Amino acid sequence: MSHNMDIDMDLDRLVKDFLEYLEIERNVSQLTIRNYAHYLHRFLGFLKKDSSPPPTPKSITTDSIREYRLYLSRYVDKYGISLKRVTQNYHLIALRSFLKYCLKRDIPVIAPEKIDLPKAESRSIKFLERDQVERLLQMPEISKREGLRDKAILETLFSTGLRVSELTKLNRDQINFDRKEFGVIGKGRRPRVVFLSDSAAEWVQRYLKNRDDTSPALFIRYAGKKSESLRLTPRSVQRLVEKYVKKARLPIKITPHGLRHSFATDLLTGGADLRAIQEMLGHKNVSTTQIYTHITNPQLKEIHTKYHRK
Repeated sequence: MSHNMDIDMDLDRLVKDFLEYLEIERNVSQLTIRNYAHYLHRFLGFLKKDSSPPPTPKSITTDSIREYRLYLSRYVDKYGISLKRVTQNYHLIALRSFLKYCLKRDIPVIAPEKIDLPKAESRSIKFLERDQVERLLQMPEISKREGLRDKAILETLFSTGLRVSELTKLNRDQINFDRKEFGVIGKGRRPRVVFLSDSAAEWVQRYLKNRDDTSPALFIRYAGKKSESLRLTPRSVQRLVEKYVKKARLPIKITPHGLRHSFATDLLTGGADLRAIQEMLGHKNVSTTQIYTHITNPQLKEIHTKYHRK
């Protein structure tokens, strides 16, 4: 294909190629592809409203990007809700990634580095203190099968720091109860090993002994249509965590991801090393793990107590 044709190539087509490339070459998760598609189609829609001929790579200029950023910061949906700063950033990250792809295909486009990301406001991390976690773990009614399952789920989440999508993908045969550990493939297809505490292993085993179905899924639903998969969805797990947080009357709204934060914070407070926690959480960069040090650096507190106003 000659370069001139590429320059005039329809952007719709290029975006479609890019999403297929992510799926096939880059092995990116379906969820990420779905998000990128959403962000890039919003960008295409923005370009189209101004241009009568369909947009081409030449339509992406410093000016059009500046206008797009304004458009994102002023965007309001039909419910009057605007885009969070971090969501605006995701739109720009998707666009940068698309431009890199174009350059890789020798399609002349504006340099991805020209798109600066605004500093997003730092997210405050919600986590539970040890005694609050204990209280939450006491909430499920273990005499009921749902309660037993929920107890096993909460124990597993707190013991492993799994992401909710990793938890719901688990199968029974993945877990080695002798060694109390199992492997997961996390974000970015990165494999890692996670560990069950004695308590979590015991509850998961008690829950499994109580099951009489043949579903390979580790955690299953008890309500809903029999014809569909029994595997619990991430949304169901979020709802059940929400339910027990309310029941425990905890002062913070905690999600399954909040239990992951609590797991990391607990390890850090106990004196675990940051690199080890990075491994256990499956973070690609230690900078992601570092967000926890701000909240739990016991040395800082000791130094403050020791040297301040003495």
